[in-house]
Amino acid sequence: VQLQASGGGLVQAGGSLRLSCAASGTIFSIDVMDWYRQAPGKQRDLVATINSGGRTNYARSVKGRFTISRDNAKNTVYLQMNNLKPEDTAVYFCKAIQRGTAYWGQGTLVTVSS
Repeated sequence: VQLQASGGGLVQAGGSLRLSCAASGTIFSIDVMDWYRQAPGKQRDLVATINSGGRTNYARSVKGRFTISRDNAKNTVYLQMNNLKPEDTAVYFCKAIQRGTAYWGQGTLVTVSS
């Protein structure tokens, strides 16, 4: 499974961005799709997760501002990010879990200016 993330960029505080992550390759049924982020000098943290049934979970820091969704027919997960803050600046990675194996995308940079 290969994951291609896109949609990052530079945005002012209070703005919005929508990230996408498309899975390709040998896909049977992707169970869970996640978004993580890693700020410079910090560990990679889970931002949001969605399972195959659409159940979602969010990190406390983004709850109410970010929305994760997925299109199972397109094997794509999205992250709608609203009211962005400078502390949201990070490289965002998508992850997919299929049959117990985790696959990572290459990351897309989100920079939020104050």
